[in-house]
Amino acid sequence: MANNGLIVQFFDHKLPNDGKLWKELAANAAKLKTDGVTAVWLPPAYKGIAGKDDTGYDVYDLYDLGEFNQKGSVRTKYGTKKEYIDAIEELHKKGINVYADVAINHKYGADKVEKISAAEFNEHSHYQMIGDNKTICGFTGFNFPARKGKYSDFEWNWRHFNGIDWNQDKMRERLLKNGKEVDADYLMGADIDFNNRDVYEELVRWAVWYVKTTNVDGFRLDAVKDIPSSFYRDFLFKVREMTNKELFSVGEYMHWSEEVLNSYLRQIDSGSSLLDTPLHYNFYNCSKAHGDYDLRRIFDGTLVQTNPVKAVTFVEDHNTEMGQVYESWVEDWFKPSAYAIILLREAGYPSVFYGDYNGIPSDKYKGFKSVLDKLMKLRKNKAYGVQHDYIDDRDCIGWTREGDAEHKDSGLAVVISDGKGGTKRMYIGKQFAGAHFSDALGNAKYNIKIDSEGWGDFYVNRSAVAVWVRKEPKQSNK
Repeated sequence: MANNGLIVQFFDHKLPNDGKLWKELAANAAKLKTDGVTAVWLPPAYKGIAGKDDTGYDVYDLYDLGEFNQKGSVRTKYGTKKEYIDAIEELHKKGINVYADVAINHKYGADKVEKISAAEFNEHSHYQMIGDNKTICGFTGFNFPARKGKYSDFEWNWRHFNGIDWNQDKMRERLLKNGKEVDADYLMGADIDFNNRDVYEELVRWAVWYVKTTNVDGFRLDAVKDIPSSFYRDFLFKVREMTNKELFSVGEYMHWSEEVLNSYLRQIDSGSSLLDTPLHYNFYNCSKAHGDYDLRRIFDGTLVQTNPVKAVTFVEDHNTEMGQVYESWVEDWFKPSAYAIILLREAGYPSVFYGDYNGIPSDKYKGFKSVLDKLMKLRKNKAYGVQHDYIDDRDCIGWTREGDAEHKDSGLAVVISDGKGGTKRMYIGKQFAGAHFSDALGNAKYNIKIDSEGWGDFYVNRSAVAVWVRKEPKQSNK
């Protein structure tokens, strides 16, 4: 029996640097399975410039998964290599796939300084050169002395980068190019030159090693807009071929336009998906409008509307959380409704954010554990069958799922309001004629009965979501 797919992003940027995440993950494998989770997205597992204090995005050594004493520690922020692999094994025992976060567009923490010819560029307009080429001291030499060539003897040098952000000689942070074609999508650190053949071959070797070493099932690709689409097109094809694994992949392309996202998907042409950032921004804008938003437009301009098979839907992730570079935090009042949208509809591959589930103590944010537990189990057990949409009112929308024969007692109705609430007359199927339904979230207090033609009057309270499922009243013994 096939259940709905569901990803959990099992981290946020503000986790404590205690090295316990991999152990926590292994301990929670059984609960994740019970909640209907089919895949877990894990943070970068390799060593960053800050060692045990690094989130993994300021990449130093891709081959150090918490094994070597580099950058002040053996473990990473999340634990050791053994703990990482053990956690993946526990998840696999429960039938849960693992997607590894891959941030490969830059490197930090070089082992040696190299003298290179470079020109300074405007940090706000990467095509604008400031002055002429000159010799500088750049952090571009990586030979990983603590690892001593284990797993790979490849050494990185200035030829493998097309931009850096630090001139050691002048002790100042600047955007400098080493004479190659200017990359307008320069991000940070020593920016990798993906047009270099040696770089391509080394990254393929690393990815094949990584998959075979850890047995991960796919990748979340970081900042794909800053990497040529041709690189990932060839890279994913080659790694899948060499590992003989399907390797699901989802890219992060932070842009509000689905046209831009779909254009990238056509260019990469590799069976990859993208995070549906336009849908996230719609959720954010709706939450900020406090009722002055047309809910009929909630799917306008989204990937899940135009290319649902390629859409990984989400409400928040580590980039959109408070204090991050793409901060666009969906307000609490709308968050249950947003999660109902991504979890209980047929289109899209939803991802639940760790911070929304477990809270973010440093921000005094408690999260929505109880609500998400219910919604995730509703996705697992009830959200099946033909979908009927009633996206026809600016303040109150809804849909139903008829259920299917594979999932006992499946089928549900969802109503969402960003205003005063209301009632939606919706068809849920003649098979439910005479059945009673109640709100699984407990927001709507009165049960309803489906009529002989399969229609019901489903209602929702002000600025809330109601999820109606079959629940027959207890029979009296009298």
